[in-house]
This record gives sequence, structure tokens and C-alpha cells, in this order.
Amino acid sequence: MANALIIVDVQNDFCEGGSLAVGGGAGVAAGISRLLAAEPDRWDHVVATKDYHIDPGAHFGDPPDFVDSWPRHCVVGTSGSEFHPELVTDRVEEIFHKGEHAAAYSGFEGHARDGECLADWLRRRDVDRVDVVGIATDHCVRATALDAAREGFRTTVLLDLTAAVAPETLDVALRALDGAGVATTGEPVIRAA
Repeated sequence: MANALIIVDVQNDFCEGGSLAVGGGAGVAAGISRLLAAEPDRWDHVVATKDYHIDPGAHFGDPPDFVDSWPRHCVVGTSGSEFHPELVTDRVEEIFHKGEHAAAYSGFEGHARDGECLADWLRRRDVDRVDVVGIATDHCVRATALDAAREGFRTTVLLDLTAAVAPETLDVALRALDGAGVATTGEPVIRAA
């Protein structure tokens, strides 16, 4: 069996200066890159997800409520949808795009260029364990990790390599992860953007 690292939504719009910035996002990008360079053999596979919006309907709000609707972000064709420059992507084997025409928080809702979903991609490579990192701990990282566990993968969130939006939503996320049997290590970054 094999293991994989899932890098969740480390995109310009979710890092400092972006339209939906999470404090510490750029540092998370750099930290993931440092870890991949320092431990090149730690994972058999490395994949990434991208929020990739074309027209996600009510997911964009004007004004946003920051619960179900958000400012415009990660729109296809904009620099905001690109990976943050501090994230070195040479190890990324596949990118899973999500949310083109509807809200999508979990990487398991996304698809590769050929249409394959993340769960199938991992299973075809005999992956049974995944580590999850990225942005934001309390939203897309949480959703991706919960779906990974539901799909039967032994799942760990490396909290040191995640950035959270707010203490309240972080606490809810951590309780949900614990309740689903998702392991966690370290402490998430949480600070104002």
C-alpha cells in the first residue's frame, strides 16, 4: 500500500493580499515546500486541489455572509486561482479542480483534467493513507479530510501546515475531525490576514 499528501487550495486568493485571504497562508505555502524538499521520500504521491470557480452561483455573495457565501475568489483565468508562488509544485502529480458551477469545499468533489475523481485516482495507486495540508483548516482542509476518512483512507491533518480562518470555526473543525477518527498533529496557524 502507499501514502499520499493532499495539498488543499494553496492559492493566491487564499493567501495574504488575496480576495479571501487567510492569515498565514503564504507561510503555509512555504512550509509545505520546505517539508517536501527536506523529506522527498515521505510520500509516494503528492496531489493538490484548487478552488476553480466559473459561475458558482450563490457561493459568491454581494455582500457575502461568510457562512454560505463569500467574496469572489479563485475565478478561472485570474491570478487569484493560481498556486501561491511560495508553493513549489514540481512534486504535484495531479491537480483536482473543484467548484466550477457550485460551492465545493472538499477535494473529493473535484476532478482531474481527464475527469477522474480524487478517490479513484488514489485507489488506482493503492493509496491507503493520506496526509492533508493547506488552506483553510476550518473549511476546505476540514471537508477534504472528513471525505478522505469517509472514503476509507487513514487520514491525518498536519495542522502546522494549515491556516485557519477563526478560532470558533477552527474549534468546530477540530471536533469534527476527532469525531470522524481523523488524526491531527501540530497546531494550525491562526492570525489576522
